[in-house]
Amino acid sequence: MIVLDENLDEQRVRKPIALRHRGKVCSIRDLRPGSVIKDEAIPSLLIEHRATFLTSNAADFWRCVSGHPRYCVICFPVPNERQSEIPSLFLALHRHPHFRTERQRLGKILRVTSSDILFYEGSRAQITRLTWP
Repeated sequence: MIVLDENLDEQRVRKPIALRHRGKVCSIRDLRPGSVIKDEAIPSLLIEHRATFLTSNAADFWRCVSGHPRYCVICFPVPNERQSEIPSLFLALHRHPHFRTERQRLGKILRVTSSDILFYEGSRAQITRLTWP
């Protein structure tokens, strides 16, 4: 399941991903309808749903949350006006040899840009940098 942060645009992010991704794509708000979901509550929701979370809010997630085997967080540090770049980056990530399967992605916190991929697992100790093939 792909879960989008509430700040990601429906037209520019969700729809293009949903058209190309086989699994379910939803908003974080869909996991707890009618309630406010604080950033610190998101990891526990992701664990419950075994989900991949996409956000452009790298400041609140990159190096701020620990990896867990039941979720993946992918940060795309782009301004709101460039959110339309996220679906292409997300789909390219799924073709990268290190992230093709859910099993390869779970447990990782990633920071993805057009130039490279940074990620860590567990408690943020060591960051690995990969380039695009």
